Amino acid sequence: MWWYMVMVMVMVMVMVGCRAQLVVNVNTQNGEVFKETITANISDDSVILEFPQNDGTYITQLIDFKQELQIFKVIVLGEEELGQSQYQVMCFIMRFFKSNFISSDAMSKLRQKNPGTVRTPEEDRGTEEVELDVSVDVSRSNILSPHIAQMCALATTSTYASDRDIKLWATQRRELDGDWSLVSDVTHHLPTRGVARCGDGGRDFSNPCVCHYQVCIAWYPCGLKYCKGRDNSGKAVSYRCGIRTCRKCRNFSYFVLQRQLCLWDD
Repeated sequence: MWWYMVMVMVMVMVMVGCRAQLVVNVNTQNGEVFKETITANISDDSVILEFPQNDGTYITQLIDFKQELQIFKVIVLGEEELGQSQYQVMCFIMRFFKSNFISSDAMSKLRQKNPGTVRTPEEDRGTEEVELDVSVDVSRSNILSPHIAQMCALATTSTYASDRDIKLWATQRRELDGDWSLVSDVTHHLPTRGVARCGDGGRDFSNPCVCHYQVCIAWYPCGLKYCKGRDNSGKAVSYRCGIRTCRKCRNFSYFVLQRQLCLWDD
């Protein structure tokens, strides 16, 4: 019953089969308000969090609880006057720790009150610097997560990960049985040492450089709350009575063949 008491927040829930969707009005540190959609899929044990930014950028975070990986997809509107296409798509792949987000099952059971309220997270988890030094072959990425091929279909040349991160992930996967070659064939090292930052390239848009992009998840359920009470016999018990909400940013850095693909980094 605690789920019916927990969500005093701006949410709309729609149940479709094994999926539950929440729409949350979120307040950013800049005072901007946007709608964030969180979809829990119990059948494949995943959660998708997505939202548009005021500049037209669209951010999607997919958490694959089975594979313990997360994917950030960024769709950036192009600057046509500078010769860019209508949009760019990038995917950033990282390990995921289950303690950082409530489970898909818990997510699917949330309820809400007070539509229209704007939400601010309880905890700011700061900014993480993430160096992505390998590209990922999307067509062969199923060994990492079955979600990558579909989610990053438009980012076949711009899907990135950290070599160290993926190696640590691989050592913990029993199905790989320590065979790193199964994963190494999916990733390709990128030149990062000695490569200038894109923001330092002046007006020359043709040179390779290291691009930086920040993704901030302004509100997400990062854990469960527990309350103390007594059962019918008077014995002290601890029970789940809500969720904790957090904010976290990540500064991704990755190699691009030309600064034309990183015009925002200045």
